[in-house]
Amino acid sequence: MTAPATPGIVLVTAGSEAEADRLAHYLVEARLAACVSLFPMRSLYRWQGEVQREAEWQLIIKTDLSQFEALSQAIIQHHSYEVPEIIALPIADGLPTYLSWLQAQVLGVL
Repeated sequence: MTAPATPGIVLVTAGSEAEADRLAHYLVEARLAACVSLFPMRSLYRWQGEVQREAEWQLIIKTDLSQFEALSQAIIQHHSYEVPEIIALPIADGLPTYLSWLQAQVLGVL
């Protein structure tokens, strides 16, 4: 059974610009994402009992959340982190023509 179409944003961090770009390109090429925006950032987090401070790249992935399972598996397979951040947020509202475009890119429907 296919999940109902739900436009959303998936947040993922990557350790380098090159990795972020590779992930973004793969996800768009595989039609798991309509668009991916990339931003440099600094993260502060606890990992294995130690506080870490790292330069990272934030991927803001515009997709349809009905594809979340396939998207998250693709990220896990192509990501260098042992436990990558993969957080999905539904889009509550948006420009209808943009949301239609987003779904057409991911789901191949208008």
